[in-house]
Amino acid sequence: MKRLDKLYIGTNTKMYKTIADTCSFLKSLNYLTEDIPSDQMELFVIPSYTALPAAKDTVEDSRILIGAQNMSWEDEGQYTGEISPVMLNEIGIDLIMAGHSERRHIMGETDQEEELKIAKALNSGFTALLCIGETMEEKLYGISDEILRIQLKIGLHSIKKNQAQNIWIAYEPVWAIGARGIPADENYANEKHRVIKDTLIELFGEETGTDIPVLYGGSVNPENAKKLIQMSDIDGLFIGRSAWEADKLNAIIRSVLPLHHQKKGRKN
Repeated sequence: MKRLDKLYIGTNTKMYKTIADTCSFLKSLNYLTEDIPSDQMELFVIPSYTALPAAKDTVEDSRILIGAQNMSWEDEGQYTGEISPVMLNEIGIDLIMAGHSERRHIMGETDQEEELKIAKALNSGFTALLCIGETMEEKLYGISDEILRIQLKIGLHSIKKNQAQNIWIAYEPVWAIGARGIPADENYANEKHRVIKDTLIELFGEETGTDIPVLYGGSVNPENAKKLIQMSDIDGLFIGRSAWEADKLNAIIRSVLPLHHQKKGRKN
């Protein structure tokens, strides 16, 4: 099975869920999805920092990937409050997320900082998930495509072609994220995914660029998930609060997995 024949689906629990909550969620999620073959789905959860060691222990015998919500671009040093790749490797973390909207727009992170983090994540042996997205103001100015291209070109500037196999991209329009987010229309989302894929091909070549998974995130819910996953250039879903209960995430997975495989069957 080709890499993009898989459904990529997961959640970031942000600053929610205690250690106990996270472990309970993961145990239930593993039980509910254990019948799905690993070559059909890449399932991931990105919990809070304090829950990471227990989360890894909980999914030790499962195929659920565990990610970190942020990471320093230095192995060690005088960086109070930061977490290094050495520390995350020590507990077996699989995935590093960088560039989430809340890190960019609340914490003030720049495209250049995201580049440093993505490069460090890849050089440290992790899968790197780069989040990109335009604000409502940028959308209204009609510069969404330019913003996405800039975020990709800077965020992946130092990445070599042979590292691209460990890159995932999440398109999350800033205006679509959070409790008051406005879900993007599936056609709009697909248009932006096409821009992203074209840019990845520009950066890494046709074969490599085409093989990078691009996930949609931003107020994904049980109603729009099925519409989104049927779009030609959407390879997976990065879900927020609609996925924070295992049975609800499992229900979304069950509804979109066959649709995803039908779409891939048509394309192949």
